[in-house]
Amino acid sequence: MTDYLCMSRNVSVVVTDDLDGSAGAETVTFSFDGVAYEIDLSKENRDRMNQTFAPFIRAGRRVPRGARSRPAKGAVGMLADRSMVRAWAKQAGLTVSERGRISAEVMRRYEASH
Repeated sequence: MTDYLCMSRNVSVVVTDDLDGSAGAETVTFSFDGVAYEIDLSKENRDRMNQTFAPFIRAGRRVPRGARSRPAKGAVGMLADRSMVRAWAKQAGLTVSERGRISAEVMRRYEASH
């Protein structure tokens, strides 16, 4: 009889801030001039971004869902709050990580249901 050595491995993914390299970042998506962007930001840099955009958002107009142009490929769910998407996905029985990027398939399904 042969004995086998069984080993397990845990792999952790650490999302780092794209500006300063700090750990614990979360993905933020936004669009400007019809181009969609995605960036990983720490809480501090996300707060800084929110403060910077705040006057423009207050002065801007929301585009009704049916009236907005179709998002660029890969820009699905640009306006969706990631925590809301995660909560919806879990309730729908989909697998989604607690942190980091959300798969395009989950985002497409979220957008289709809202």
